[in-house]
Amino acid sequence: MMHLTATRARLSPLRRGLTFAALALLGSAAMAAAAQITVPMWPVPATLQSLVVLVIGALGGPALGAATMLAYLAEGAMGLPVFAGGAAGPAALMGPTAGFLLGFVLSAWLAGFTPRQGLLRQGAVLLGAHLAMFVPGVLWLATVTGLEKALMAGFVLFIPGTLVKTALALATLRAARRG
Repeated sequence: MMHLTATRARLSPLRRGLTFAALALLGSAAMAAAAQITVPMWPVPATLQSLVVLVIGALGGPALGAATMLAYLAEGAMGLPVFAGGAAGPAALMGPTAGFLLGFVLSAWLAGFTPRQGLLRQGAVLLGAHLAMFVPGVLWLATVTGLEKALMAGFVLFIPGTLVKTALALATLRAARRG
């Protein structure tokens, strides 16, 4: 009996690690799928990715959220067609949307700090996490288009969708925590 308990104790970190890795890979698959639901715009397409980023971070916590986004970026860097429009490879991580892709890591990590209760506090954290992806996104895009165009094409045009997707993420989070 003691051996069984000792074995479980030794396997517990392994199981936790495997579960963490499996969840990160499932989340990166969700990101890849969301990247293919695209409203073509130039230079930044509108996708459902930011919604998935918020949900993964809020439900999984900061570590799993960030790890999932890093796995997603690694998959794309290795050539898997996981980015919007099926883009892949290191060149995709140097294009006009690279800052947004990197911003996913920060956003998922921040969304991981969404409090368990308080509708307004939850909404504020999710909105802040959502907006956080725009900082590196717009700054990187500005190197291609200039700051004024980057703000318009990489932020202002996305404000309505950002508000809707933040509300959807909040509703998803609250439903998941209720159930």
